[in-house]
Amino acid sequence: MPNLDRFDIAILRVLQEDARATNVEIAERVNLSPSPCLRRIRNLEKSGILKGYRADIDRKQVGLGLTIFVEIKVDRHNQHNALSQQEALLAIPEVVSCFLISGNADFLAEVVVEDLAAYERLLTDTLLTLPGVSDIRSNFAIRTIKTGGPLKLPDLR
Repeated sequence: MPNLDRFDIAILRVLQEDARATNVEIAERVNLSPSPCLRRIRNLEKSGILKGYRADIDRKQVGLGLTIFVEIKVDRHNQHNALSQQEALLAIPEVVSCFLISGNADFLAEVVVEDLAAYERLLTDTLLTLPGVSDIRSNFAIRTIKTGGPLKLPDLR
């Protein structure tokens, strides 16, 4: 683990709860003055531990009612094929998260689209044309229980 102390962990906890909190609010909640708190936030950003800030959008409210977990198996395992596959998956806006996995598939992609017709178009026009794909399995989410939950950070008291 990087050299984080209890103040860094406390800052990360506050930002996970409310990324829009002001520096003064964060400083108060972690018992620091604003200047050192801001320095620590900048250091967390610079080190890459704090990767960014984003809005948590309700998918259904913006017309994205279908989430699919897509298992992708590729033939011919080599570094070039793996990199080509990764680059292709990164370029698909409907893929909101993607993992290189072990097991029956090589990649697991979370895909978010409007509806079944939109997924069919994505599957036939894009996913099935990815380099080296030998099999695709689609698992449809019936109901969302939890997404984007906060990380369980270590307790450094």
